[in-house]
Amino acid sequence: MKRILSTLLLIGILISAGRVFAEELKPAEAPTIAAPAPAAAPKADPAGANAGGIGDVVGYTGNGPTAEDMKTIEDVKKTEPFAVKVADAVGKNRNAINIVWTLVCGFLVMFMQAGFAMAETGSTQAKNAGHTMAMNFMVYGLGLLGFWLTGLCPAGGGAGPFAPLGGNATMNGEFTISLFGKEFGLFGTKGFCLGGGAYDAAIYTMFLFRMVFMDTTATIPTGPMAERWTMKSFIVHAFFISGIVYPLYANWVWGGGWLAKLVTNFGLGHGHVDFAGSSVVHLTGGMAAWQVR
Repeated sequence: MKRILSTLLLIGILISAGRVFAEELKPAEAPTIAAPAPAAAPKADPAGANAGGIGDVVGYTGNGPTAEDMKTIEDVKKTEPFAVKVADAVGKNRNAINIVWTLVCGFLVMFMQAGFAMAETGSTQAKNAGHTMAMNFMVYGLGLLGFWLTGLCPAGGGAGPFAPLGGNATMNGEFTISLFGKEFGLFGTKGFCLGGGAYDAAIYTMFLFRMVFMDTTATIPTGPMAERWTMKSFIVHAFFISGIVYPLYANWVWGGGWLAKLVTNFGLGHGHVDFAGSSVVHLTGGMAAWQVR
């Protein structure tokens, strides 16, 4: 607990100092210019009926339609209506295949839970086998609930649009702070409890895909902590990881947060690049196990 409080205190001091420094470097305000009329807010597409289309086949193959071709699409609709309908159907099919493949990949990650359960249970005493097995499968229900309640919104609330899944742009809210004249994203603000604009086929697909990786993170400590903690401690851990810790770090790396924007803000390489969850999933889970121990 002392380590956690010390870390939070240090982060608070650094943020406060950075904001003071940023205010000192704040340039003179520019003359006020009337803002243009706001664009129409994006709408959710629960059935996915409006996702995908002829625009999704642009650049798909070497001989496929190009961006230049799309500039004359209205004329082509008059001369080649059948070809336009076929291209539109191909675009919708591509979007549907992407959604199905994303779901299948999520199901495969979910099935890793069975492997974790067997590996961890096989390393414990017989009297603790049921407790260890239960934790490995309960973490999915608990983690899913926590991620639905307070996880998806901060993790991916500003990560839209999800172009390969239909390009819905309703997840477009990111809370940022200004430091050194740059914007630093901290957490998303859209998609709370999968309601409102998050009631969308593409966003529900991304919810499942992100959720299974979150649950992998939450599961990692069940191995090091097998035979060492009570069920109530495990339940608190599952909600804390799924609803607070994982969503914040996932936003910083995968949700367009400040670590991902190091390249655009300071020209540092490609920003923070995570390889298959090496830091967002495995490092987070390992550090959680270390803190709990």
